[in-house]
Amino acid sequence: MPELPEVETVRRGLLPVLAGRRIEAVEIRRDGLRRPFPEGLGRRLTGARVTGIGRRSKYLLIHLDSGETLLAHLGMSGRMLVGGAVLGSYVHDAGAGRGGSPHDHVVLHVEGGARVTFNDARRFGSLDLWPTARLAEHPSLAALGPEPLEEGFSGATLAAAFAGRRTSAKAALLDQRLLAGVGNIYACEALARAGIHPARAAGRIGRARLDRLAQALRAVLSEAVEAGGSSLRDHRRPDGELGLFQHAFRVYGREGEPCPSCAAPLRRIVQGGRSSFYCPACQR
Repeated sequence: MPELPEVETVRRGLLPVLAGRRIEAVEIRRDGLRRPFPEGLGRRLTGARVTGIGRRSKYLLIHLDSGETLLAHLGMSGRMLVGGAVLGSYVHDAGAGRGGSPHDHVVLHVEGGARVTFNDARRFGSLDLWPTARLAEHPSLAALGPEPLEEGFSGATLAAAFAGRRTSAKAALLDQRLLAGVGNIYACEALARAGIHPARAAGRIGRARLDRLAQALRAVLSEAVEAGGSSLRDHRRPDGELGLFQHAFRVYGREGEPCPSCAAPLRRIVQGGRSSFYCPACQR
């Protein structure tokens, strides 16, 4: 599933294509994905000008001059792909939106000749429209916790979120009510950098170690964003290119390989149905 860096990469890739431009036409090729599309989606998008593109956790927020915001979640395999003509820039047109793929579900035709296609092979993604002035009240956003890349995020933030919790450090990092945007890959990588075992009880991690974990989260996520995210199976940038952060993994997906710090064989355990990768010597 795309995590914060992948969604932020998509946001940055869509900015030069959508920001300030009008949506001239919309193709809706099915009734919905994980959930039905909102009533009149195509009609409500057509003619609207994009005033900005934000992100909250793993949601893209495309703000419109109609007073509504288009919320897009990429699910497990969703992509926002750019095709057609984009003034002042080069875009690799992989054919998305031209009818060649049965997984192209919604196509936005933007003034200037660009296309933005929501492609989702597994159909776990979603689109919704919500009044921008009440965006914080949206059911998918209302209960989200703080984000690691927001100003002021620190070990104190984690201490407040983890206080008294017996759940594992890994599970706490994945709980979007406690911390928004972090998924399996970056939880493993941040815990490895901070030297914290993924099964350690979140509420029993000392403040100094939480400070290191906060720093590790910010560093891992920032580096991943700059690398265009991690492309393991489905993630593509809007221009169709792969992300590159998978080449910098220290532990994720590397069971049995030597730890880059101490050379001990890396291990894998299953927590909540998900694989956790760690170094048994470096992480306590």
